[in-house]
Amino acid sequence: MGAKVLMLAPMVLLVFGSVEGQRYHNYYARNYLGRDLYEHGRSISDNLVTCGPHTCGAGAHCIHGSVRPVCACLPGYSGDALTQCVKIECIDNSECRGHQSCVNQHCIDPCAGACGVNANCDVRNHIPVCTCPPGYTGNPFSSCRIADPEEACHPSPCGANTKCHVANNQAICTCLPGYRGSPLTGCHHECESDGECGAQQSCRDFKCISPCGDCGVNADCETVAAHRAICKCPRGYHGDPYRICSAECTSDGECPSYKPACIYNACVDPCINACGTNAECHLRGLTPVCSCPRNMTGDPFSYCRPFEARDLCEPNPCGANAKCTPGHDRTGAERPVCTCPTGYIGNALVSCERGECELDSQCPDHLACVGYRCVDPCLGNSQCGSGAVCMARRHIAVCTCSNGRNGDALVNCYNTESVVATGRYYRFKRDGNYTSQPEPEAPATIVELTEAQTETKPEEKKEEKKE
Repeated sequence: MGAKVLMLAPMVLLVFGSVEGQRYHNYYARNYLGRDLYEHGRSISDNLVTCGPHTCGAGAHCIHGSVRPVCACLPGYSGDALTQCVKIECIDNSECRGHQSCVNQHCIDPCAGACGVNANCDVRNHIPVCTCPPGYTGNPFSSCRIADPEEACHPSPCGANTKCHVANNQAICTCLPGYRGSPLTGCHHECESDGECGAQQSCRDFKCISPCGDCGVNADCETVAAHRAICKCPRGYHGDPYRICSAECTSDGECPSYKPACIYNACVDPCINACGTNAECHLRGLTPVCSCPRNMTGDPFSYCRPFEARDLCEPNPCGANAKCTPGHDRTGAERPVCTCPTGYIGNALVSCERGECELDSQCPDHLACVGYRCVDPCLGNSQCGSGAVCMARRHIAVCTCSNGRNGDALVNCYNTESVVATGRYYRFKRDGNYTSQPEPEAPATIVELTEAQTETKPEEKKEEKKE
């Protein structure tokens, strides 16, 4: 019977374990057969056959099994169910804060003792991360030391006559000044003779440099030939170009009268090469004034040539739209003549404007084209004789003697009882001049003649007798 009880105990534990889950552990059975069972080093009396107030430890609870009582830690507790169960702080990292880790069911700072000397520790997702602080280097899990910015150059990976410096944590090798070559294998002097330098350089102190430094004070280095400088004093200076060049003048007052201007430290005549061919140059102060000689014309700064008649009208001295023609004045001297072109009117010296007309047909019927203007042909009544009446018709002045008057309407109309042929006369232009003629088919007017007018002359009577 006792053997059967001992065999059932494990079965009870397994069944209970499957019911309560993994958080229930440290189960203890009691023996009903009067002998002690040892579990976890504690003797269980065989007279404990039921759950009592002191059957299990603190934080544990007792469960009646099929054959014996069973002690188990309460949910969230862990420990020896027969003596004491303590509250569990965590089971995994998710039950701790972000800067903590679950170790032995407790939330602790994982950085404690995790990193090396001088290292920084940061907790990321419950995991300690060790790094060396800025300016330090090394293994953050063992020790960090102050970083040497030139550490990559110690020892130097460069060759002889070189300089090593660190850039972006990389060793950079360069040749020392005056040396050239491969800085990784070794550098040598840039030159030991002129032949090792370019055509415009010479070898000085094992360096290829420009030899123009050999020129003197104020001197210009014109060029370099055969590795040597060709020096020259600039304009206005004189002296030894390899020692010093001195100025001829520094102000106008230091120059003679025939070369009164100090230009570029040299005394010069400002008129030299200032004017054009055949031009004359006169100084106004120190300013050259160029002009063409008498009877010559042109641009005095480029070329002066003999005067020609066409030069009178170039440029045109006349008014706007006026025409210039070379001519002569009353003394016979040449001068430009200004006229308005055909169809234009106005003062040719001021401005010419296009006229109103060139033909009578371009004017109204009662006006005539005179001087490129449409005017009344009877204007001023100067076309007809004294006492005549002027009327414009078809652009022509028509002169007639008024009622009660007789005579030639172009000459004189007078009061008389004599028989006088009267009529209308047209006054018109022909070849630019006015002329007149009787009106075609003008009827003659017969009036009574006076005695004096009816007497026949002797010559006329003789002719009648002969007939």
